[in-house]
Amino acid sequence: MSLLRKIRDTGRVAEDAPPRPAGSGSRAAAALGGSVQVRCVDAGSCNGCEIEIAAAFGPVHDAERYGARLVASPRHADVALVTGPVTRNMAEPLRRTVAAMPRPRLVMAVGDCAMNCGEFAGAYGVEGAVADVVAVDVQVAGCPPQPEKIVAALRAVTGR
Repeated sequence: MSLLRKIRDTGRVAEDAPPRPAGSGSRAAAALGGSVQVRCVDAGSCNGCEIEIAAAFGPVHDAERYGARLVASPRHADVALVTGPVTRNMAEPLRRTVAAMPRPRLVMAVGDCAMNCGEFAGAYGVEGAVADVVAVDVQVAGCPPQPEKIVAALRAVTGR
């Protein structure tokens, strides 16, 4: 009985959410209803961005509390998180993945390589940046971007 009394007397001890990022009242947030299903696509990266995405969805940064949830199928996704420069072998699969997503949909280019090919610019097997293959709605800069930046971009999309 003393444990229940302690829980009741302690109350809620979680930290408050950080302030909302600028532009969180976007049309995309209204169209998506405050939560998004996210499909990650590695288009040819070094996996540095994937490690940071995993950290963003891990217990410390917990992007899911802001309405972003990872899904395995593009047919269930609202947002495609694309990392790395798009290689020649991944250009068509990326186009098909985005085409399989229901509307409204957003494409996020995560990392410098996704934005402008980064270290891989001019390489033989590189088709180009993500924007050269599919339309990009949101960009997250960094090599690799910090989990806080990824969470902030997802919060701007969800409006939370």
